[in-house]
Amino acid sequence: MRRRPGLSARLKLTLSYAGFVAVAGALLLGVVWWFLLRYVPNNPKGLLGISPSRYVLLQVFMPAAAVAMAFLLVFGLVGGWVLAGRMLAPLTRITGAARLAGSGSLSHRIRLEGRQDEFRELADAFDAMLEQVESHVAEQQRFAANASHELRTPLAISQTLLDVARKDPTRDRDELLARLQSVNTRAIDLTEALLLLSRSDQGSFTRESVDLSLIAEEVAETLLPLAEQRRITLDVTGTAARTGGSAELLLRMVTNLVQNAIVHNLPDGGAVTVHTGVRDGASVLRVENTGPPLAPELVPTLTEPFQRGTERVRGDEHAGVGLGLAIVHSVVRAHAGTLHLAARPAGGLLVTVTLPGLPGAS
Repeated sequence: MRRRPGLSARLKLTLSYAGFVAVAGALLLGVVWWFLLRYVPNNPKGLLGISPSRYVLLQVFMPAAAVAMAFLLVFGLVGGWVLAGRMLAPLTRITGAARLAGSGSLSHRIRLEGRQDEFRELADAFDAMLEQVESHVAEQQRFAANASHELRTPLAISQTLLDVARKDPTRDRDELLARLQSVNTRAIDLTEALLLLSRSDQGSFTRESVDLSLIAEEVAETLLPLAEQRRITLDVTGTAARTGGSAELLLRMVTNLVQNAIVHNLPDGGAVTVHTGVRDGASVLRVENTGPPLAPELVPTLTEPFQRGTERVRGDEHAGVGLGLAIVHSVVRAHAGTLHLAARPAGGLLVTVTLPGLPGAS
């Protein structure tokens, strides 16, 4: 935005200080005149040295007062300039940091020393903002790089299959179409997951009353064939747990949690338990599954995009794209909730989602 040039804040403060000193000096001279000189007789031809005369005092007082006023004005200008410079020095550092941030350098910090005041509070808030922005930008760059890699992989496979088919016309066409369809399905799933993750991060959804227990039952009914195929017991327990949010996003959140619990389970005879309830006025969803032991240092990374808890290669229709728990984390964050992951001592994972409950919900 283009603005007309104006006075700097330092010059404005200097003129303000100088003006205040000048006004104070003028008031002081006025007080002297009002309470002293007006009581002196006005006798310009009086006996000098015998009795005081207003005329004589004015002749002596006015030049000295003029010199004093000039001194006060100069002193106010110089002192005001110096004081304003010292007072605005933190603002200069904040402005420099803002310019660096605007040029793309987010690693710079002000770190203003001294006791707490308005400028230091502003500097601390600016440093905290820079830290959050830098972390967010780094996360977005890492996510973009991972997404590009994940999207490039199915495209490269498709290109390779097409090149092989073009060079070898006798290749089985049905096999080629099946593999192309599988690769294309994975690319579509990944794209939809990325779009859903972006939507939940933006928080652009309509909020409504949602019962997590009903969603858990719907998800369990949908994924029961997958659990039975893998000989995994799927149980849903608990009571109603109402919260406010997007039914679609919360359905995807529960689906991802339960599907992740089924897929990353024991190969035979595992169990998945989904429990809903209310605790301290908050709606709680808990998904617990058996499975291979997880290293404690691995658990915090499971919610990062394209991170997988195990290196198992899955060739069925439920093969993941590495965004399941990342989407869960994003949905929970968009609904002002908390997500807690804990490795079970016997193996497997315990995921606890806590969302704000609706007033009056039991």
